[in-house]
Amino acid sequence: MENASALFAERYRAMSSRDARFDGQFITGVHSTGIYCRPSCPAMTPHARNVSFYRTAAAAHEAGLRACKRCLPDAVPGSPDWNTHDDLASRAMRLITDGVVEREGVPGLANRLGYTTRHLTRVLVAELGAGPLALARAHRAQNARVLLTSTDLSVADVAFASGFSSIRQFNDTIQSVYELTPSALRASKRSADPSSPGSITLRLPARAPFDGAGVMRYLQGHAITGVETMVDGSFERALRLPRGVARVSLRVEGDSVICTARLDQIADVATLVSRVRRLFDLDADSLAIDAALGSDLQLAPHVALSPGIRIPGALDPEEAVFRTLVGQQISVVAARTVLGRISVQIGDEGLFPTAAQLAEHGHAVLRGPATRIRSIIGAAEALASRELSLDVGLPAPEFMSRLTALPGIGEWTAGYLAMRVLGSPDILLASDLVMLHSARDLGIPATAKGLAAHGERWAPWRSYAGLHLWRARERSTRAAGSPAAVDTIGV
Repeated sequence: MENASALFAERYRAMSSRDARFDGQFITGVHSTGIYCRPSCPAMTPHARNVSFYRTAAAAHEAGLRACKRCLPDAVPGSPDWNTHDDLASRAMRLITDGVVEREGVPGLANRLGYTTRHLTRVLVAELGAGPLALARAHRAQNARVLLTSTDLSVADVAFASGFSSIRQFNDTIQSVYELTPSALRASKRSADPSSPGSITLRLPARAPFDGAGVMRYLQGHAITGVETMVDGSFERALRLPRGVARVSLRVEGDSVICTARLDQIADVATLVSRVRRLFDLDADSLAIDAALGSDLQLAPHVALSPGIRIPGALDPEEAVFRTLVGQQISVVAARTVLGRISVQIGDEGLFPTAAQLAEHGHAVLRGPATRIRSIIGAAEALASRELSLDVGLPAPEFMSRLTALPGIGEWTAGYLAMRVLGSPDILLASDLVMLHSARDLGIPATAKGLAAHGERWAPWRSYAGLHLWRARERSTRAAGSPAAVDTIGV
């Protein structure tokens, strides 16, 4: 009870100060008005006796509250908890935002997580204040609001793109959550981001500070020839989604990513948004990360040089596996060339090959040591047959153990992929040679054991500390007169 009172007091102080840093981390429910707000809402501060705090919008909906029309509490970056924590509730939320409930229902969600629907519902209600159906409903409503206010899609298209099964269900939900009809919600706020005919354009906000430029440099440096391009500051590529292919263009604008896309099936838009948010690590709590890592004297100068550093994510888990395996023990430039050649030879036009295509044709196109070729084809066969399944709903230890069970995949590879695919924030690749070189330069013990021991003080943000070590080595290489960045997969 004492802990609950202290948490309430902490959140009430944050809400009273209208501190935007807490937007998305909790919801303020005001029972005297029947609405819920983001913590930074400019409305008059409500009396404490009229306030309840919720972890999710779905929990506020379940309490009979509707979204504030003034602060639009769902128009903020998502909660960083879903990556920071690796518990059942967090893993369920990662899958819900990826659209699993819409595609497979609650039984499919529970099956992916390895629990019964009853146990999953019990845990989510206890932890988040709402069950899986209510959480998915809230996510659909949030997606619908974004599409209504930022695209010219018809109301019917918005309904089905958001995951609703009928127009009536869509209308009822929007009216319940926002106390507005879909048409009135559309008229209330329009985005300034124009879409070209046949495409949609969405603004995806990040938590400030946001080193979006650093992610864009990574994407440009690792772009696969013939699959990915950088055009006038925009990263462009095609990718497979559950129902079809999307052709996307991504650019950074301030503390947001502007996503313009043409989709085979508009119903894939929610999944696309989830994956782009993960690609740019938009929900990371940068202020907390920078404060924690900046307290280390050796790392502090580099944290100051790169505030808001982000983990470059992966748009497709299977693709990330093969990009990593092919890129090991060769330069980034060589890996881009090899991956581009493989894509042209066995992939569909403009798309990276699937696991099934690599399993069938890998022997004909892969070059290099026989053991590495066997590792790549073995992983492709396991993924194609579903003997190996990787998705964002897995806990990091299980994700890594599934990978290291395959021949030729070690702990470095598994840890690196957990960072890229799951967005795991607390993985330090202490055996990485570039990190060790950087550690030596910074006066940190330059052995795997020594770096790991020193890195314990960086928990739970060791993945971000590793990014700073990679970035520090890149700076020192450039300062020494080399025109190129460090040639490593991690930079």
